[in-house]
Amino acid sequence: MDSQILIQNFLNALQWGSFYALIALGYTLVYGVLLLINFAHGDIFMVGAYLGFFFAIVLTGNSLIHLPLWIVFIMTVVLSMIATSFVGVTLERVAYRPLRRKGTNRLYVVITALMCGLILENGNLAVFGASRRSFPELIEKTIYSFGGITISNIKIMVIVTAFVAFIVLEMIIRKTRIGMAMRAISYDRVAVPLMGIPVDRIIVFTFVLGSSMAALAGVLFVTAYPVLEPYMGATIGWKAFIAAVVGGIGEIRGAFVGGFLLGFIEIFVAAFFPSTLRDLIAFSVLLVLLSVKPTGLFGFSRSTKI
Repeated sequence: MDSQILIQNFLNALQWGSFYALIALGYTLVYGVLLLINFAHGDIFMVGAYLGFFFAIVLTGNSLIHLPLWIVFIMTVVLSMIATSFVGVTLERVAYRPLRRKGTNRLYVVITALMCGLILENGNLAVFGASRRSFPELIEKTIYSFGGITISNIKIMVIVTAFVAFIVLEMIIRKTRIGMAMRAISYDRVAVPLMGIPVDRIIVFTFVLGSSMAALAGVLFVTAYPVLEPYMGATIGWKAFIAAVVGGIGEIRGAFVGGFLLGFIEIFVAAFFPSTLRDLIAFSVLLVLLSVKPTGLFGFSRSTKI
């Protein structure tokens, strides 16, 4: 493989890994605070993409308002993140909070999360039907060529947005009071209420952040690959969850690195081997990594006090 093909696949892997990383951040945020695997998160990614489609159609089809398409795109992203946050918070209030307050076994919470994902998928199917939809072109695609290497403005936007989102999220978690409260709940959820920290509010904020990351990934994904269908979040959601586990579930740096690691493995495996072997080889490599370091690349084992 010559250097041009190597660099081209490197850029492709950065874009593909960006989607995994953004979704994995949502998984790891919720797990870090609640020790809950929100298996509906992949379908929240799908909801974010469909909400983006709805807002884009409304904003571009309004004859009274003529906005530049780049402004429409920014508004679509922001509105989708806000609306999807409400979906995530609703799931927390309706499905997860009652079980959490009753001290229900985590197995039932996991089953509830799976059912929430199925409800989102089949609810979308009932409302919009099974036919695929095409996301409107809000950003005119421009291809840049450098010595035989091509990269589009959309690919650059996806990669840069993923890194900016991670930096902002890292600053929120590490530098703000609400981020400190999130880390405190993750460390000892029993003692935190005694310190006057409103646990329910922090949990709601966690779902807002996680759902926003899923919506951002959803809109970016359909901008790069403009096809929507009700089950689009299932496979990519499971893969992002695996990426979060490999990186170290509960640690946002690990989730971010794990997402890119999975993206790089998939792209370079497809470059060397038949595409039908992509998932087999990729997940075999990740399985070996977990067997060597079960807590993930950035994870650590937690001691339980008795």
